[in-house]
Amino acid sequence: MTPLLDVQGLTVAFTNRDAAVTAVDDISFTIERGETLGLVGESGSGKSVTAFAILRLLQPPGRITGGRVLFEGRDLLTLPESEMRTIRGAGISLIFQEPMTALNPVMRVGDQIAEALIVHDRASRREARQRAIALLDSVRLPDAAARARDYPHQLSGGMRQRVMIAIALACHPPLVIADEPTTALDVTIQAQVLELIRELKAQHHLALLLITHDFGVVAEMADRVAVMHRGRLVEQGPVRQILRAPHHDYTKILLAAVPGMRKGGGS
Repeated sequence: MTPLLDVQGLTVAFTNRDAAVTAVDDISFTIERGETLGLVGESGSGKSVTAFAILRLLQPPGRITGGRVLFEGRDLLTLPESEMRTIRGAGISLIFQEPMTALNPVMRVGDQIAEALIVHDRASRREARQRAIALLDSVRLPDAAARARDYPHQLSGGMRQRVMIAIALACHPPLVIADEPTTALDVTIQAQVLELIRELKAQHHLALLLITHDFGVVAEMADRVAVMHRGRLVEQGPVRQILRAPHHDYTKILLAAVPGMRKGGGS
């Protein structure tokens, strides 16, 4: 069976007049329908650049210099921008790590969810408003109808992240990329948001690319894990296998940083 997402030899460089720096170096991985892949590594390892490259949202001077990104059998790197716009949100959606920078500060949150539906021709304007409230309710935002009229600054960090999840799920995409979705939240809210993502993933049979620096989150959420270090994938496999017997020294260091996690390598 063809994977939902098949990344082959993806390479991204940031260039200026004097030099080029390779941020993502010839990486390959797949995600099956309904599967969660955890992409784990420290800040600066290339995880978020990978996500933006998949969606062709890299800003200059970043550019894709090699590889293929096959989504449902089509190479996203060869599609015209008009087709990419139909895939972003409806085929692959992105949950950003900092919703205050991703949400429009002068637009009510309900309208932002409705806009995602209208842009992809999933609802009329009137239907979209009602569905926006239903989506806010599905991500357990209290008093969803009233909150739909709020602006982002009127919501807490956890509430804003729930709005981002609602936008990401609005068009029922088969693949969601969650880029450090709990980084800006306190520990209690982090756990609630992760549990919500897990429940909604199962409910809608989503595939999930979960980007994180926290191996504890991967152990809890993912089916498989790919470990990224300095732009390269140094190890990947089923989560239980990697936890039990990590091969790469960098993977062992990441595991050692998780309090209470049983270390691999026979210990």
